[in-house]
Amino acid sequence: MTNFVFISPHFPTNYWQFCRALKDTGVNVLGIADMPYDQLPAHVQGALTDYYHVPSLEDGDAVLKAVGWFTHRWGKIDWLESNNEYWLEQDAWLRTMFHITTGPQMEQMELYKRKSAMKEGYRRAGVPVAKWRLADTLAQAQAFAEQVGYPIVAKPDTGVGASNMYRIQDENDLRAFFAKKPLIPYILEQYVNGGICSYDALIDSQGNPLYETGNLTSGSLMDVVNHQLDSVFMIVPEVAEDLREIGRRTVKAFNVKSRLVHFEFFRLHEDQDGLGKKGDIIALEVNMRPSGGVTPDMINYAGSIDIYRLWADMVMHDRIWLDPDRQKYYCVFVGRRDNHAYRHSHYDVMNEYRHRIVMQERLPQALSGAMGNDLYLARCINKEEADEFVRYVCQPIG
Repeated sequence: MTNFVFISPHFPTNYWQFCRALKDTGVNVLGIADMPYDQLPAHVQGALTDYYHVPSLEDGDAVLKAVGWFTHRWGKIDWLESNNEYWLEQDAWLRTMFHITTGPQMEQMELYKRKSAMKEGYRRAGVPVAKWRLADTLAQAQAFAEQVGYPIVAKPDTGVGASNMYRIQDENDLRAFFAKKPLIPYILEQYVNGGICSYDALIDSQGNPLYETGNLTSGSLMDVVNHQLDSVFMIVPEVAEDLREIGRRTVKAFNVKSRLVHFEFFRLHEDQDGLGKKGDIIALEVNMRPSGGVTPDMINYAGSIDIYRLWADMVMHDRIWLDPDRQKYYCVFVGRRDNHAYRHSHYDVMNEYRHRIVMQERLPQALSGAMGNDLYLARCINKEEADEFVRYVCQPIG
């Protein structure tokens, strides 16, 4: 029997489905989280074989003890995973401590967590990157800005999402940034004028893709967060051929095995000196976990699949089974904001697109900065219909 320790099966709230899929394939699913067992939702309890409550998942010693207890009770642990960026390094530490070889070890974390180290991985993959440097002083940053010109982007060298990222427009912005810069390493990058696209894939134990998809957005998550814009992106039915080829090279360059990944790229909106021509692909960053939020569910709607089950089949069998005749769609995410005035009310949206909307909910405050307050997911038959849905839902008054 395969023993799989799953960290934080209750959060994010859709991640219990990874446990459900594992258990359905005959795996012992051993959960560790900071919520008492009797407070777990019934569907989470039903997806677990055994459970260990720790006071805090931030307490590495307590989590280590939990894995040790499972080892004593169930025997050697074969897999340990959270599929969560926040716990990526702790997962690797636990694998290293318990000689669990089915996932990344501590020695790989530098490459997987630090944006500056990712540049070398992308270079090995033959993917262009924006000019960059680590800057500890204002003088270093001024020299970099003189080299590449404004605007430039500042972001934590290690961090998740678009929090604490800044677009620096001029010398005054740069001085203001350094006057309040957190005491953590920051990386400065040449600004890239492009839309974000991603390569999302399930990778087998030999580094080969079992399932590939991706998303498109016209803008930047940094701008969505910092300027409180509507959050809009879509999962596409087929990955563009150039993005697929670059994604596969990136998998090999980063030595990815037996996991879901989310690799982010820019596609240039215009010719840009030192980067490339309009339409070229430029590296952004790698994420050694599934795309966050409701994206796994969007992948399911777009591909008529169950990505949770495909992932479990990878774990158990190192292969997957797909219906070659399944329908494929564009699955569109729109996150509207409470402080915006829209031409079309919630009632209008639901009435007009009732036949396309597959999910609608109020997002928690913790997610609203990047994703908006009210989520609408629609499954559309083509790009034109998807674009029209976005236009209708986001159309402002005036």
